[in-house]
Amino acid sequence: MKKIDAAIAVITRAGKILVCQRKENDTFGGYWEFPGGKREKGESLEQALARELQEELGIAALPMHAFEPVVHDYKTAVITLHPFLCQLTEGEPQLIECQAAEWVDPPALRNYKFPPANEALIETIIAHLIARES
Repeated sequence: MKKIDAAIAVITRAGKILVCQRKENDTFGGYWEFPGGKREKGESLEQALARELQEELGIAALPMHAFEPVVHDYKTAVITLHPFLCQLTEGEPQLIECQAAEWVDPPALRNYKFPPANEALIETIIAHLIARES
């Protein structure tokens, strides 16, 4: 079974979180996701995150907090998501590798269709951001 490590960015700006919609012809086409992607050999998670954000959206973000990794067993591979809470530091998201991007209120994440590996993570993110504000 193939193992994949993916660094993903939970980017915040003015209390909202950036989500991107996958292109229709991608795996999970039309689903929403947090930007990021697979770590390449020899990269740290932070380096993978920076590269993916630049390649996919033309932006830079600063990781502020690492969430617990999320392991999900798909039929073709075991994916470990390494989510980082990030602050946008440079650029406006461009639709390079996705068909849409939106800034959403954390509780509204529940209204978007994400791949299965993200489901538990969404609740963790909402709880973390609500606790941070109070």
